[in-house]
Amino acid sequence: MNYELSSLTLYDLSAYTMDLQRFKFLNRVAGWVVFAIAALVYLLTIEPSSSLWDCSEFVATSYKLEVGHPPGAPLFMLLARIATIFAPSPHYVPHMVNGMNALASAFCILFLFWTITHIARRLFTRSGEALTEAKAYAVLGAGAIGALAYTFTDTFWFSAVEGEVYALSSMFTALVVWLMLRWEDEADEPHSLRWIVLIAYLMGLSIGVHILNLLTIPALVFIYYFRKSKTISWKGLIYATLISGAILLVINGIIIPYTVYIGMLVDIWAVNSLGLPVNMGIVCFVLAMFAALGYAIYFTHKRGYRISNLILVCITMIMLGFSSYASVTIRAAVNPPMNSNNPNNPAALLSVLNRDQYGNRPLIYGASYAAPIESYTEKEVYNYNPNTESYDKLTTVDKYIYPDKFMHLFPRMWNYLKKEHDYKPWAAYRTKEDFVRDEEGNIVRDENGRPARQTVMDYGKAVRYYDGYETKTITEPTFMENLHYFFSYQLNYMYWRYFLWNFVGRQDDIQAEGVTLTHGNWLSGIDFIDELYLGPQDNLPAEMENNRARNTYYFLPFILGIIGLIYQLNRDKRGFTVVMWLFIMMGIALVVYFNSSPGEVRERDYVYAGSFYAFSMWIGLGVLAIYEALCNLLKNRQTTAAIAATAIAAVVPGILCAENWDDHDRSGRSWARDSGHNYLNSIVSTEGVSPILVNYGDNDTFPVWFAQEVDGVRTDVRIMNSSYLDGEWYVDEMKCKANDADGIPFSLPREKYTFVNDWVPVIEKIDRPVDAKEVMEFIRSNDSRTKYDIGLGEPVDFIPTKRIALPVDKDAAIASGIVKESDRDLMVDTVYINLKKSSLSRSELMLLDMFASFDWKRPIYFTQAYMLNTFGLVDYLQFDGYAFRFVPILTPFEDSWEIGRVDADYAYDVLMNKAKYGGVANPKVYVDSFMQHNIMVARTREAYARVAKEYIFREQYARAEELLDRGLEVLPIHQVRFTMENTYPFLEGYYSIGADEKGDNLLMAYADTIISYIEYYLQFDGFYGDLVTDIIDDKLADLSELYYLAGLADRKDVVRSFNEYYKEAFGLTDEELMNPDTDDNENKTK
Repeated sequence: MNYELSSLTLYDLSAYTMDLQRFKFLNRVAGWVVFAIAALVYLLTIEPSSSLWDCSEFVATSYKLEVGHPPGAPLFMLLARIATIFAPSPHYVPHMVNGMNALASAFCILFLFWTITHIARRLFTRSGEALTEAKAYAVLGAGAIGALAYTFTDTFWFSAVEGEVYALSSMFTALVVWLMLRWEDEADEPHSLRWIVLIAYLMGLSIGVHILNLLTIPALVFIYYFRKSKTISWKGLIYATLISGAILLVINGIIIPYTVYIGMLVDIWAVNSLGLPVNMGIVCFVLAMFAALGYAIYFTHKRGYRISNLILVCITMIMLGFSSYASVTIRAAVNPPMNSNNPNNPAALLSVLNRDQYGNRPLIYGASYAAPIESYTEKEVYNYNPNTESYDKLTTVDKYIYPDKFMHLFPRMWNYLKKEHDYKPWAAYRTKEDFVRDEEGNIVRDENGRPARQTVMDYGKAVRYYDGYETKTITEPTFMENLHYFFSYQLNYMYWRYFLWNFVGRQDDIQAEGVTLTHGNWLSGIDFIDELYLGPQDNLPAEMENNRARNTYYFLPFILGIIGLIYQLNRDKRGFTVVMWLFIMMGIALVVYFNSSPGEVRERDYVYAGSFYAFSMWIGLGVLAIYEALCNLLKNRQTTAAIAATAIAAVVPGILCAENWDDHDRSGRSWARDSGHNYLNSIVSTEGVSPILVNYGDNDTFPVWFAQEVDGVRTDVRIMNSSYLDGEWYVDEMKCKANDADGIPFSLPREKYTFVNDWVPVIEKIDRPVDAKEVMEFIRSNDSRTKYDIGLGEPVDFIPTKRIALPVDKDAAIASGIVKESDRDLMVDTVYINLKKSSLSRSELMLLDMFASFDWKRPIYFTQAYMLNTFGLVDYLQFDGYAFRFVPILTPFEDSWEIGRVDADYAYDVLMNKAKYGGVANPKVYVDSFMQHNIMVARTREAYARVAKEYIFREQYARAEELLDRGLEVLPIHQVRFTMENTYPFLEGYYSIGADEKGDNLLMAYADTIISYIEYYLQFDGFYGDLVTDIIDDKLADLSELYYLAGLADRKDVVRSFNEYYKEAFGLTDEELMNPDTDDNENKTK
């Protein structure tokens, strides 16, 4: 240890120069301490189960090495599979996968710590200065504060405790950045390029997790450029930028798709021309490719071509890492139950890698959502036909062509599935004067008969277009509106809002619908600032104030990060450029690339975690700025300054941890797992019969898959996601047996759904009901009389009637358990399908085929009743507590919340003895927005009231009350937010059976909640008041419904309390209100 005695005091060690080896030792120790803290936090808060969205699918596919949704994550699957080997039983499989992610996240924090300390140390030693003890402590403090701040950020913590790919992807991001800095340290030493070769291999591996890691390439290139260049010039910066773009293009645009594409062409030739087995061609191609790369590496090494040799070695290592995708084809070849896109051959694998099923979106040049389609182009595709054991060359639509006048630069509002009312709130910025109109569209006039005018938002421009038949006027957005949408929605709402969630604070975790003022915004906790942006922050409703995701950081992480940003910019512009590249590429660049449309199904903050990782580096460097400021104050007490700076900055990770813990702790919940169990356990069980469960979305599909594949629940049920039926591969899959379940009885052959019949027109040639089997025979036929010319070339298959008869085999329905023997007389002789559309999609055609072919031999269940709207079959359902059973018993519905008949005894057993609810009743468990939405969509709580209503009709009041009590016990009001749908049926039930006190307590709790919202929103005025007017109206309507119900139930004290509120709040008179002491209260409730 070297030091200078001239400035040494007895109380300060700041003059000591710390030996580099000692610093490295302390750096390692401190890094692992930070790792241990992060790992402990994440392991304590992981979800001991599968989670909603993709997590359940990832856990299930990892456990049995099955094939998940495109583009796949094979390396994640392989690593997670290794983790699941250590599970003592299937119950602990998700614990292992989630635990793996927790540790991967902790490693990300470790590498972030070492990255920050590397950058911080270089800030102090860049000009040859010695690293003193005090500066070393400041560096370590910077690393700890930055890394721990990121540990506790909202977005990263959320991903760290569930079985998704983003935690592992973040680890790869942090790892490759740290390794590049290791190379920077050793760039002048022999064999330093080994770090770059390792990075190339890790890049290839990371593709098997998520391609987000590739966005670190520009930052890595700039580290290389700055290290190798003594002078920095604009020319050099431009070249570095172009080189980084070229590397990205080579990896993502050439290596990933074209390696498989060339292998596919070789395989097609090998199979179709040489008669070799499928995949033999690509195997030979891959072996030849690696042999060629090996020889090229040997040749360039012998000739001394160092740069060429390095490039070839890096390409080889990327390819070796990328080869994890071979496992996808290997596993698909054995046809596991979960086999998304069935990539058992190179053509299918290429489709998976290209994400073909998700379509394309324009980035630089394209049309808006309003543009009319002029024509389309086709492309040739190859599809492996297992029947002929060869590849078929087919054609499919490639892209749509739009008129030139509708093509524009930087098209942001492109999604044709969205309309003007979706885009206008975000894009419109001009105003105009227009007439005031009433609800019927008539102009409103003043007392003098003059038309009333108002200022409204102006939007779009009128473009005239002749479509070959007539001239139309089309309103399309202007270029400035397009830019306004980009800045207001895509950049501000879909990125900066997430950024501020993490470093300023968060209003709640509820995804806003319609009015974005009320939910999902950033929130600082500083009232006068928040009120400027969100309106009044006083007298918040309890549901708002007690939302555990209402986290306020008072701008502290943001301010410290900005201080660090400015500090680095002023002292190390090269290092600042590297971090800024990371920040931009993993944030703003992704915003441009994703080109998001309004109304995302979920918040997308998780994809920008890499940008927040970069900002956390600046949070760490902010400690150095505080340290230097304190040095000026404390003079020679620099060690004290370093400790004090770290202590002051520790407020940032401290407040992040304190605020975020309660809404990120998932340690007591298992909702996703239990919801999958509930769906399957509500299905009737008959020996020798394999039921069918049809679902639609992620959250009613993935948990059910998990329940079957991991927990082994009801493996006799064939699960079918109807949205996947648009893919020919999925129809093939559904025909096959899976686990103990028979395949779906489709009758259409492959040639009728493989790259044909995307849409089948319904042309009423027959004005009478036609037997369903005859309709499918009509579709199967290749007779020219069964085709219809719609003007697009060759005639197409069509459905000749909208009325389709489905004869009921009553004996088969009873034998299979669809209907009980006691309900035989309730069955109709024929179920009539009434098609509501002029054409059916392929998925709807396959559902029609299933109905025509199942012959009442297998129960068919649906997770969502609306899937049957197209067929007019909603009146033929039975609600079994969770899922809906298709039955030949006509039960017309009037209320969309009471669809289907109810077999009360069957549903009672499901709800009381089988259903589980993932710890929702435990007040320590946070029922977050995802869970709340899932509970609402599945109509989970109201199921109890529905079944109770059946017992009330039977006058079995004790059993009805038992159900009502149980519903509120397992899904209590202090955990599940009030809605009219999940509360009103309970009120009706309690009052119907005479349990008035329970009804009163529930009604008043709900009424108090509604009133708290009304009182809160009535504080809003001006522009904000206009935004919440509709919300107030809705709340008043809900309150009125409760008031009316209290009157009908003759709850006099409840009515009196309502009257007092209405008088005090709105000045209503006795004549306008119900009199609890009389029965003459008609029209006094609204």
